Amino acid sequence: MAETSSKSKKRQRAGKDFLTTELPFKNRLKPDSVILQTLEPLVASSSSSSSSSAPSSASSSSKPLTLSDLSLSATCREVSDFSLSDVQSSIESLVLSITHSILSGQGFSFNVPSRAASNQLYVPELDRIVLRDKNTLRPFAHISSVRKSTITAKILSLIHQLCLKNIHVTKRDLFYTDVKLFQDQTQSDAVLDDVSCMLGCTRSSLNVIAAEKGVVVGRLVFSDNGDMIDCTKMGMGGKAIPPNIDRVGDMRSDALFILLVEKDAAYIRLAEDRFYNRFPCIIVTAKGQPDVATRLFLRKMKMELKLPVLALVDSDPYGLKILSVYGCGSKNMSYDSANLTTPDIKWLGIRPSDLDKYKIPEQCRLPMTEQDIKTGKDLLEEDFVKKNPGWVEELTLMVKTKQKAEIQALSSFGFQYLSEVYLPLKLQQQDWL
Repeated sequence: MAETSSKSKKRQRAGKDFLTTELPFKNRLKPDSVILQTLEPLVASSSSSSSSSAPSSASSSSKPLTLSDLSLSATCREVSDFSLSDVQSSIESLVLSITHSILSGQGFSFNVPSRAASNQLYVPELDRIVLRDKNTLRPFAHISSVRKSTITAKILSLIHQLCLKNIHVTKRDLFYTDVKLFQDQTQSDAVLDDVSCMLGCTRSSLNVIAAEKGVVVGRLVFSDNGDMIDCTKMGMGGKAIPPNIDRVGDMRSDALFILLVEKDAAYIRLAEDRFYNRFPCIIVTAKGQPDVATRLFLRKMKMELKLPVLALVDSDPYGLKILSVYGCGSKNMSYDSANLTTPDIKWLGIRPSDLDKYKIPEQCRLPMTEQDIKTGKDLLEEDFVKKNPGWVEELTLMVKTKQKAEIQALSSFGFQYLSEVYLPLKLQQQDWL
């Protein structure tokens, strides 16, 4: 009996030793008050750059730099927000011109802006991708384009109905209006972007939205269609980002920064640990690939609250691609990059150099596939990567070592290592690119 009791006490002591084991690098952490003071220059810098994002040579006012301010060798196309009446008028004018063309015996075709990769242009002064002003004809009386022309006409008709009824629908709703014609939602989605580009308006102006995907939690209060939302009181799941940005207004915050998180798992960890109370911040995620609503919401927060944005993504080529979509835009929607991109996002982690710096165990590091390596090398050729020497250095290291790691690799040191040590130490050291 005494021997059993002795073994039990030993197990208890061993359990306590395991639970109280010093987390790697935790002894380097300074008091939270000191870490918060180190963030003050970043906040001040972000506030001043947001209030005057245009170089003094371009304008003496605080108006942000735009395409029209630049003397580019290539003519580029950008869209703007339209009212429903403007969208309706644009569609009716287009249909009228098509009708004249048919009645004159010339048939009809749609003049569609080309969104091909070869028609994209990265503008360093704006740090985003834009669309060159090059069009392609989509004739109805041609066997190769008759189906796509029919889909285009159908989408225009559906958008016109939305304007008349003043209602919103999802992209999925749009697809189900004629499954036989569209066959796959990717086809109706692609033509929806074509129509937006043809009319010269943002996709949100068409009253077609994507299903809710992104979530936000932390030190943010805003109005959603008139209802005031306090994101510190939304529980671990946070507040779903409204799919219609027009519903969002009256943003207020006492946060020091916005933490953009790639993965839902990392977001849940930070939300449950209420990281935003220890270090006043707003935490947002699109749970993977950025959706339009989250991109619009992030930009709105950045521009209105004038807060720095720090990004936490996986240490792999796709994490960096996701970061670049938020910052520089996607090639698929380059025509609307002015509204969808958030300038000056800092890459906080997980970076390839962190794997050795934080002694991530070898078993938690994953070998890169041939496709991963190819994607990494392709990214090194992108102008928006070349512009940032720190990105080039990190990406080169990743391709050289052929190793990648997820944010969750930090859990090998403890489930709360991300919120208790890694992020605080990153903030303390101002270790971002």
